Amino acid sequence: MRSIDQPGPPTPERIQWVEGWGRAFTFTLQAGLPLLEAARRGFAAAGFSSGTLNIRGGALGPFAYVMPALSKTGANAAFYSDVFRPVGVTRLKMGAMTLGARDGAPFFHCHALWSEACGRSNGGHVLPEETVVAEPFEVAAFGIDGALFVAEPDPETNFKLFGPIPSVTASPKTTSRAFALRLRPNQDFASALEGFCRQHGIFRARIHGGVGSTIGAQFTDGRSVVPFATELAIRSGSVTQGAGGSLEAELDVALVEYLGGLAEGRLLRGDNPVLMTMELVLEVLDEGRGS
Repeated sequence: MRSIDQPGPPTPERIQWVEGWGRAFTFTLQAGLPLLEAARRGFAAAGFSSGTLNIRGGALGPFAYVMPALSKTGANAAFYSDVFRPVGVTRLKMGAMTLGARDGAPFFHCHALWSEACGRSNGGHVLPEETVVAEPFEVAAFGIDGALFVAEPDPETNFKLFGPIPSVTASPKTTSRAFALRLRPNQDFASALEGFCRQHGIFRARIHGGVGSTIGAQFTDGRSVVPFATELAIRSGSVTQGAGGSLEAELDVALVEYLGGLAEGRLLRGDNPVLMTMELVLEVLDEGRGS
């Protein structure tokens, strides 16, 4: 399986996780607000300070983003491009967001695909500080109680990355047992989720959010993405029992690679290692006694 040398030593715990309770809900992002504030208000209205969003369309403007890029200094295994600020209204095709905190204030990590006003299709990492909701649009959210995604220095990658930490319960209305996860580099995405579910006695789970990167990509239909640096968002995902009873993760994703190529499809199990990080929430739908 492919791997990339990271600047720091690997952390022994390859999945950072916190258990909590959560709930799926929808809300409308308010036009004229910064995207970060619009998302924060939607979660706060439901009693949550952290969670995920899945986006199926929407309009942003002003809009700013970066793409994956090679590292110019060698301080990181890959880095970000310069900032792009397309003119006019940008129309989202899809996206995924993790909402949490950075430096004591609300923050998000969001990857998406979109069409710019000039007609160009593109994708990448949406910048919270400069992006504004141009028109109201509805999003699918999952709030988590008992866990908070917080951006902290990560010695392995030399980035400040979101990861879940325990949080004081705010006691919002919740419906499901859930796990906030961050997968660390150089482990297969699907296999890591399957192993985590086996360890915790989970037979069936739904994935909410899903923001991160893989080392290129291999899809179930035989297509591949060769450039190694990507920005990825999960369109839909689940972990279920296959025909033989073993757990199988189904991960439908969209990504952009550092040369600007876009790709969408289902990831091939066993051949899609994490590049920098992968953050998501697992909603438990069926569980046993553990193993």
